[in-house]
Amino acid sequence: MTLQVNDVNHRGATPVASAFSEAPNGLTKLYAGSVKRGLDMLLVVLSLPIVLPIIVFLAVLVAMDGHNPFYTQNRVGRHGRIFRIYKLRTMIPNAKASLESYLASDSAARAEWEANQKLRNDPRITRLGKLLRNSSLDELPQLINVLKGDMSLIGPRPMMIEQMPIYPGVAYYLLRPGVSGNWQVSDRNGTTFAARAAYDTEYHRDLSLWLDIKIIVRTLIVVLRGTGC
Repeated sequence: MTLQVNDVNHRGATPVASAFSEAPNGLTKLYAGSVKRGLDMLLVVLSLPIVLPIIVFLAVLVAMDGHNPFYTQNRVGRHGRIFRIYKLRTMIPNAKASLESYLASDSAARAEWEANQKLRNDPRITRLGKLLRNSSLDELPQLINVLKGDMSLIGPRPMMIEQMPIYPGVAYYLLRPGVSGNWQVSDRNGTTFAARAAYDTEYHRDLSLWLDIKIIVRTLIVVLRGTGC
């Protein structure tokens, strides 16, 4: 499914029609067009013998906690294409209804959510889910999305459809969303949702093999420190 530009404009988001056809700034067509995708595929395939047993083990733990271990949700991809993202479940069932009820009863939490699109103390997250998020292990099933071509190993944080009207940039729509990325390894716990556009623009402008390597290294540091969110 692909959102039409008119649909995006109707939602109040920044027009992206011209951006869809733009070539990435400051990088060669070789890396942006084929090398990056090829490296994604190679690294995912090489990691599968290690990653698959970890995913199975974690899925069993989540299932023992009384929940369906896997979670899927529609997200916005490159050029506005909608895809299903895969994650290990970290929240209670009916999390959306629970969030609406919680925000209705707590004005401070609502203000935090409207600014950041996340909560520091999210009541929907299970105890095991918090551990998975802090270690970023809940993101491992997204390697399936990388194989399918929905995502890249490195890129912007995948955006929800309802977040499109409040995203103030266009760089996101020119890139595949990433399992990790510039924003994901930044001071993300202290930034607003709108600030993500600056990280996406910077990544799009400076995109290179060396930049992706640096983000991968920083991602490993975030995982080892358990500072994910």
